[in-house]
Amino acid sequence: MLRRRPSLLIRPELDDAPLHKTLRELRPTQQLHGLGAGRTSPAWDPVAELLHATGRDWDRRAHRVSVLARGLPAVVSERWAAERPDDGDALVLRAFVQSARAPAEGHAAVRQAEQTCLHAAAACPEDPTPWLALLSLMHAAAVPVRDAVPVWTQAVNRAPWHRTAYHLLLRYLSPRGHGTVPDMMDFAWQVAFQAPHGSPIALLPVAARVELVAHRQERTGRDALGASGHWNEPRAAREIDTALSRWFHAAAAPHAEAVVDLNVLAFALTRAHRPTEAGPVFQRVGRHMTRHPWDLLPEPERAFHYWRDQLNGRRK
Repeated sequence: MLRRRPSLLIRPELDDAPLHKTLRELRPTQQLHGLGAGRTSPAWDPVAELLHATGRDWDRRAHRVSVLARGLPAVVSERWAAERPDDGDALVLRAFVQSARAPAEGHAAVRQAEQTCLHAAAACPEDPTPWLALLSLMHAAAVPVRDAVPVWTQAVNRAPWHRTAYHLLLRYLSPRGHGTVPDMMDFAWQVAFQAPHGSPIALLPVAARVELVAHRQERTGRDALGASGHWNEPRAAREIDTALSRWFHAAAAPHAEAVVDLNVLAFALTRAHRPTEAGPVFQRVGRHMTRHPWDLLPEPERAFHYWRDQLNGRRK
């Protein structure tokens, strides 16, 4: 009798169990007439507890704040910031919420979001996270790269080799952002070989190549199944080798968005026809599929299941 295949876990919180719990606790409040009705503590209290517990793990803080900003009703951050105007965590979350919404609301909203980011940065002088909110805002507002780099520098000066900071600038330098293919690829290669052993920044050239495939796919309309040439180039092989040796096989503690990086690496290995090396990556991924980069394929979930099951030796 065939066993039922476990469902995939495709969620922005990835494998962060405390973050998942906080989102589950607060998401039902969207359906209440009064946010926090029936509660004896403020609706934002679980968020405050989560961010306080995160401490100075800047990598996980950036992940949690960005997911909370997208996943919670905006009124949570509004009320928290209104009731605790000097609370750094409240200001940082509010900065992310406004940065995500402002570009669609017009110039005045963008200026207000910028001021909120700077206010949060002043309240949390050692924290790179407000600068990441400002960098995201600038990207959405199509600010030129030359004006964004100083903001990125503010973040990495506070947290060298901050994964999110490097991926945000990579997105900025992408031809789908505000840069060019040479800008993007040169940046990824340069920082990957400067990063300390065990840093997920070693994967940045692979992430850049995925972005290159996405860019060319948008231009040509061809899906990634017909883009294997990108992964058969000698340089692509060196990029994957670097990610494997300097990050995947390194004895480094898992970072907040390791699930994202593992999915990128697994995707690249399947595209490059390297199944032996892809197997252990899929084992580490488990059920935690991310929509990107599998969305470059016609049937993302089916493709993920196929490779994971085949490489793990499971029966269909």
